[in-house]
Amino acid sequence: MAHNTVKAGFSALVERLNLYPQGATASELLYKILQILFKDNEASLVAALPIKPFTSRRAASIWQMPEAKARDILESLADKGLLVDMAHGKNTLYSLPPPMAGFFEFSLMRVRSDIDQKALSELFFQYLNVEEDFIKDLFTEGETQLGRVFVNEQAISQKSNLMVLDYEKASEVFETASAMAVGMCYCRHKMLHLGRACQAPMDICMTFNVAAESLIRHGNARRIDKKECYDLLQQAYDSNLVQFGENVREKVNFICNCCGCCCEALLAAKKFAILHPVHTTNFLPEIIKDKCVGCGKCVSVCPVDSMSLISADDPDAPTRKVAQVNVETCLGCGLCFKERTRDCIDLKARDKRVITPVNGTHLRVLMAIERGKLQNFIFDNRVLWHHRALAAVLGAILSLPPVKRALANEQIKSRYLAFISERFEKHYYRPADEKR
Repeated sequence: MAHNTVKAGFSALVERLNLYPQGATASELLYKILQILFKDNEASLVAALPIKPFTSRRAASIWQMPEAKARDILESLADKGLLVDMAHGKNTLYSLPPPMAGFFEFSLMRVRSDIDQKALSELFFQYLNVEEDFIKDLFTEGETQLGRVFVNEQAISQKSNLMVLDYEKASEVFETASAMAVGMCYCRHKMLHLGRACQAPMDICMTFNVAAESLIRHGNARRIDKKECYDLLQQAYDSNLVQFGENVREKVNFICNCCGCCCEALLAAKKFAILHPVHTTNFLPEIIKDKCVGCGKCVSVCPVDSMSLISADDPDAPTRKVAQVNVETCLGCGLCFKERTRDCIDLKARDKRVITPVNGTHLRVLMAIERGKLQNFIFDNRVLWHHRALAAVLGAILSLPPVKRALANEQIKSRYLAFISERFEKHYYRPADEKR
């Protein structure tokens, strides 16, 4: 009986994770990962938590225990990087982050002895790099993805006539962040335990704002200042790492410095390139063929294999080769431009600008709509039967094709459905323990 109860707790946790736009594909590997990260009783407790940020009072009500005890559990979960906490007036709000970008990464952002990080890394590798269903769902479902590439500012500084908006630069994140922290690169740390890590710097992945404050407070990351941020960025440039961060313009919560051999985002960009798993910059390299000598430096530095050498079709030099860029898969990071030895690569603006969501709420709403999960945010009290029922009905409507959805809206004559379509973002940060 106890074994069945434990299994039910983890099943409920997986169901809870999948209410979020960035869910977790169910598999035996996922259950093994969660059993390392969560204690048996924690899985059941976390499974009952709301999606929207909540207070300890709300958690205590859901868990039917004294608030002081609930707060101790919440703090313990935050210490392990399984919850994120944030100040909200006089209260502290807690939130369960998605697996990625979220508590999967937090588990390996520092060396720790409370979990078996080697066993966890092996499971992560099998779940993310071999089984692949989770990564494919995470990076290819919907049009709006969780991450975007920042343009290499050293390349841009050499191409001064390009128009670069502030939010396209990592340095602007440093200048506007309320808090800054650094931790180990989850991806390379994972590969280190498997004997597959490259030589790129390990302690170089940065978090900002609310995420940084929570990770610092619970010892999962180290606080840094603006100067160290710039030093780390320079180290990343020197190592030809790509800046991959949260797909928002304001209050970016993370920027990872990624290599093409270890990092999940760039591996996904190579494996599922045609499905556009990450958002590119607004720039593209352009090969000036009469200046290209076919040295191959741009090919070797490209993190997603978007550069190749092809025949120059030069009758006077039959073996001569020139570089070619695959514009369909190019991230526009600018590494090839920065590393060129001659003026054989130019940078140009893409014909169509890449649209970036304004903030985290905007991003989550877009992802939820595209993945048919908006109803989970609106009817967030999973304890109440009518919330679950209404979520199921709204989910069925929102998952209809556009024409049928319009007909359903007309037939239902639901002013509320129209209202939530227009006003959801405004109400997202309303604490989940407020009366409904």
